[in-house]
Parts: sequence; C-alpha cells; structure tokens
Amino acid sequence: MSMQQDNRFQAIIAHAKEYGFVFPSSEIYDGLSAVYDYGPWGSELKKNIRDYWWKSMTQLHENIVGVDAAIFMHPTTWKASGHVDNFSDPMIDNKDSNKRYRVDHLIEAHAEKLALEGKKEEEYALLKAMDELIAKDDFTGLKQLIDDHKIVCTVSGTSNWTDIRQFNLMFKTEFGAIASDSPDDNIVYLRPETAQGIFVNFLNVQKTARMKIPFGIAQTGKAFRNEIVARQFIFRMREFEQMEMQFFVRPGTEGDWYKYWKQARLDWHLSLGIPADKYRYHDHVKLAHYAKEACDIEFEFPIGFKEVEGIHSRSDFDLTQHQLYSRKKQQYFDNEIDHATGKPYGNYVPYVIETSIGLDRMFLLILSHAYDEETITKEDGSSDSRVVLKIPPKLAPVKLAILPLLKKDGLPELARQLMDDCKQDFRCFYEEKDAIGKRYRRQDAIGTPFCVTIDHQTKEDGTVTIRERDSMQQRRIKLTDVRQEINRFM
Repeated sequence: MSMQQDNRFQAIIAHAKEYGFVFPSSEIYDGLSAVYDYGPWGSELKKNIRDYWWKSMTQLHENIVGVDAAIFMHPTTWKASGHVDNFSDPMIDNKDSNKRYRVDHLIEAHAEKLALEGKKEEEYALLKAMDELIAKDDFTGLKQLIDDHKIVCTVSGTSNWTDIRQFNLMFKTEFGAIASDSPDDNIVYLRPETAQGIFVNFLNVQKTARMKIPFGIAQTGKAFRNEIVARQFIFRMREFEQMEMQFFVRPGTEGDWYKYWKQARLDWHLSLGIPADKYRYHDHVKLAHYAKEACDIEFEFPIGFKEVEGIHSRSDFDLTQHQLYSRKKQQYFDNEIDHATGKPYGNYVPYVIETSIGLDRMFLLILSHAYDEETITKEDGSSDSRVVLKIPPKLAPVKLAILPLLKKDGLPELARQLMDDCKQDFRCFYEEKDAIGKRYRRQDAIGTPFCVTIDHQTKEDGTVTIRERDSMQQRRIKLTDVRQEINRFM
C-alpha cells in the first residue's frame, strides 16, 4: 500500500468516527480488538445495504425465499460441516515479539513491499509459490519460503519464527447451567457462517414454501470468527455480518448456474453505479475438497484489491453431510421429465451454488468509493474545500435535509409541514442551526444527496431551493413536488 493510499484509508476511518458511522466497541474502556459499533448514520447505511441486497434476492426472484436461523445451533452441525476439524488457518509466531501472523497475510505483506520496490516478477513468483504450497497444505515448504525471502516481523524486525501450525477460528461457549461430567456435553459454538442455518432448514423451507428446484434460500445475520490477525478497520473483524444465498439445483446443471450467479452478483454491484474497473474476479487456486468451482469478486479498496463476495459451486457436500450425521434424508423428489430417459428425475440430493457477501465489507466498499475531498473555486476566485460522501442515493443514510433559512417568519412551520409530508417515504433530517453553507457541508459529510431550503420566496410562490450533493447545483422546484422528486432516486 502506498503512502497516499494509506493516508486515504486513515482519513476514511477518522471520518467514519467523527461523523457517526463507525465507533470502536466499548471505547470508554479502550475498546476491544477488531470489534466495532455502528453509529447513527452507519447503522442506517448498513440497514440500507442489507435491504437492497434482500430485495434483490427475495423480492425480485420468485424462486428465492428467506430464513432467519438462530445463531446457536446443535454442535453436531459443525462436526457435519467440517468446521470442528477443518475450520482453521495456518499461523506462525515470532519468538522475539510474540506477535502472531496468519501465514498468507505475512507473505502477502512482503509481496506488496516487493511490488512497491518495482520488483513485480519477484512479487508474482512469491505469490505463485505461496498459492501452490497452501493448495498442498505444505507447512514445511511455507516456512522455508518465509525463511528464503528473509521475511521479518513488523514489530521485532527479526525472522525468528516458530513452526507453522493450524489455529481453529470458532468461538466456543457453554450452553445452559447444568453441570456435566464431560466438559464437552454442553459446549456450543458461535456460528462462523450463516450458511449452515440454511442447509439444516432445507426441507422445512422447501415443503412449507412449496419450492421447486431450482430455488434459493437467503439469510442475513451475524457470524463470529476468532481471527488470528484481525486488521484493516472493519474489513476483517471477529464479529461481522453476512448476506448469503444458497441456490439448490439439479445435479448436472451446477456449471451453468455457477456462471449465472457469477455474472448476476457482479451486475448487482455495478447497479450501484460503481465503475466496472474497480472490480475483478479472482478464481480460487486452492479449492475445498467438495468444491467444483469457486471465485471471489474483489474490489479495489484503498488497501488494494480485496475480496468482498464469494461465489462457490459446493456440489452436494453440505446436504449429504447433514444427511449422514442426522440420519434424516435431505433429498428432493423431482417429477420433471428427464428427456434422456423419458422418466422423472426422481429422488436426489441437490447441488448448491453459494453467493456469500460480507455486509461490513460492502459497507466499507461503499464508504471507500464515496469518500472524496474536493477543492471548490468560488465566484470571487477564492477557494474552499469540502469532504463529501458520494453514496448512491438509494443507500444514503439520510435522503433529504430540510433547512429553513431562518428560525422565524413562518419558515420553520413550512419546513415542518414538508418534513411530515416526506418522512413516511424516506429518512429526512431537519436543522435550523448555523449558516446555510455550514449546514450544507455537514450534510455533504454524511452523504445526504439532497437538501431543500425554505426561504421567504417559498411563502410568496410556493417554491423551494433544492441542492444536489454531487454537483452542488441549486434550482427552484415547487414545494409540493419535493417528495415525488426525491422518490425518483430511491
């Protein structure tokens, strides 16, 4: 990451706190590492992103429905899914600083240094070697790679490393208050993903919603991972929120559906007006043993291209595993006619295409793309500056700021009437304090796309000044047209 990129990222983090988007959790007690709270405007933006995703999945697709599964699940769920035995990352410790690193992050950070030094070929060779060794779970080879490149700890500056070992990322807790001879009897896990809540409800949803293959089940909710190194603001947290959709398909059709959802999910991102060159696909080199295909949609954050969403062809692994461990059939009877045989497809365990997006990462994506520092030249030749969040209007925390020019002469009353007229349709903000220019700047800083000023002319001809955030252009429209005008952008 260049100094300029790092400065931009730090400016975004500072802005998020100053303007009520994101706060360090329990900050009065010096916070908790990699845990954050969303403030007044952050919680609104997060909700709007979630709602936009949910509508695109469930309202605009007739064959996708939602669930809201519990965070606590029977512990055998995680045995069946493979998380108890396999949900781990290779880690390494520096003996001098006692600082712990995720191995791929340590090597990637060194590769970024090589890139900044103009050593592109060395960077490529290092990352290629790392991917190949990770794909083979070759920890000895990874340790040798770190030693050969003299990769050092950022704290101690030494390369005095431990051996590489696995670290399980699931949080454990005790369930209930009954004492037990076996300490494992009452152990449950905080879910590390939301997908399993969908899989264990496959038949419940299919039967009650009368769904036919192909169909999807969507869910949003909290997940928890005890990350080795949680870093980069809200990009990697220990408590986060996912938006996942599992799409159940007939075996043999999964390749076509994988291609469909790969494109459909990128189209969803682009529907927000973000340039296509800010995105790229990254196909996985190392596939899970059950996966047929997998890719990430990556976005160019100030910290570089990073994953924001994953699309995975999971075969029939999940339902088959739950069928095995629960001893309850997880099959679907397909009465569609197979043209090859002339008979119904019959009973089978469906294959799954997964789309999984991090809500917090999507939040950071929107904030990163929207943040802008502008220099403005005034009519008299002098200059001014503003910080503006150019958030897509449909996602903006506040859609309309209503600003009476003065606190008297009946202007607040007219403004309040407009507020009452609009607030059923979208989030509005009312403010009388300070000069109008200062009020505009505050709304720019939280991403409000439109401001309406009520002035004395409003009393004379029933018009108001509407100001657009991005262009700062102002025009007069009828007071009675304001609600309809804003709704055009929602």
